[in-house]
Amino acid sequence: MARKLKVFRTPIGFHDAYVAAPSRKAALQAWGADADLFARGMAEEVTDATLMKEPLTHPGQVVRKIRGTMDEHMAALPANPKRKPTKKTDAYLPKAKPRPTKPKPRPSRSKLDQAVQFIEEAEQRYDAARRDLVAREAALRKERQALEDDHDRERERLEKARADQERRYRDAMEAWRGGLAD
Repeated sequence: MARKLKVFRTPIGFHDAYVAAPSRKAALQAWGADADLFARGMAEEVTDATLMKEPLTHPGQVVRKIRGTMDEHMAALPANPKRKPTKKTDAYLPKAKPRPTKPKPRPSRSKLDQAVQFIEEAEQRYDAARRDLVAREAALRKERQALEDDHDRERERLEKARADQERRYRDAMEAWRGGLAD
């Protein structure tokens, strides 16, 4: 058998929060309260049928209803009384002029300028090193080409000398073989 629902109310700012729940504990859970609002006098059970109607149609859900009109809320605010001088002499003293505050100094741009300068100097060093490297690479290419040309000439000369020696060796071998046959 389902438990009978009761309607509970607690104030939340300019609103009342209503909830239809089977117990006070369930109402506190629906409101997300950490303390017992009923023990503190901040929550109550509602018996007025017109106030119970909407929460009973949505059991377990918090229903917020505005309490009073905007005019009633504004009228309930405390008046702001003007401050009265504490001493009679205060009333006759001229009001002190506020001291002009010294404007903050303009932020220094020197560190930013220095950082930009460091970047420019680094770029210049990089460009100079790159130009030097390109020049050295060109010199190395030229030196390599000269080395390869010298090597090709020397190899050609040595191959020619080897071929000449090979021819002489063959001739000598033929002469030697021919002398054995005699």
